[in-house]
Amino acid sequence: MKILVCISHVPDTTSKINFTDDNTKFDTNGVQFVINPNDEFGLTRAMWFKEKQGASVDVVTVGGPETEPTLRKALAIGADSAIRVNSEAKDGYQVAKELAKVVKDGGYDLIIAGRESIDYNGGMVPGMLAALIDANFVTNCINLEIDGDNVKAMREIDGGKETVSTSLPLVIGGQKGLVEESDLRIPNMRGIMMARKKPMNVLEPSNAETETASVKFEKPEPKGQITLVDADNLDQLVDLLHNEAKVI
Repeated sequence: MKILVCISHVPDTTSKINFTDDNTKFDTNGVQFVINPNDEFGLTRAMWFKEKQGASVDVVTVGGPETEPTLRKALAIGADSAIRVNSEAKDGYQVAKELAKVVKDGGYDLIIAGRESIDYNGGMVPGMLAALIDANFVTNCINLEIDGDNVKAMREIDGGKETVSTSLPLVIGGQKGLVEESDLRIPNMRGIMMARKKPMNVLEPSNAETETASVKFEKPEPKGQITLVDADNLDQLVDLLHNEAKVI
């Protein structure tokens, strides 16, 4: 079984976010980038298939040279090789088109992506990729078992969970539950050294057209001042809610 894990190169959630050029561009100065958490759950599940079933595991991202350290981390975790499509990731459709070409050329059976990235939270790439390559698709996936070409998957739905049966080729949008946080792997020294020798293939893009563009970024409003009220002073609480907050 050939597995391709799609990796997004995203800012760490602890990074301080700023914008430049009149809030039209993201300022990357001083920002630490990591593997998108939803993708990391998928990568860890792919490692399980590699160890238990002898699957081969490649990782791919769409981005410039600055994304290679993130791919190297995925290689250190255990992926066999990495693919970087040498193009700026501008929107979900363009990324899906570039990934679709990689999948078709590589003949992959299972494509694991995160259900969404934590920067734009678009949640569109896995579904569009599945449509472009005419593969089955399961999103919000929290469990995955494969026997030959037969697949049993569990996904979160409104109000509960659903178990579905499908077959390869398959695209999944994974999330926490596909593996638990305690199962995530930290690269060890041996893995880091081996990652340096593993292939990093750089592909030129197919120049897929974009369908959307970011016009301007805006930060959320800063949190307002907090007034603490003694638990026994209900009269003051009611007065503040009525006269200041105006919610009653």
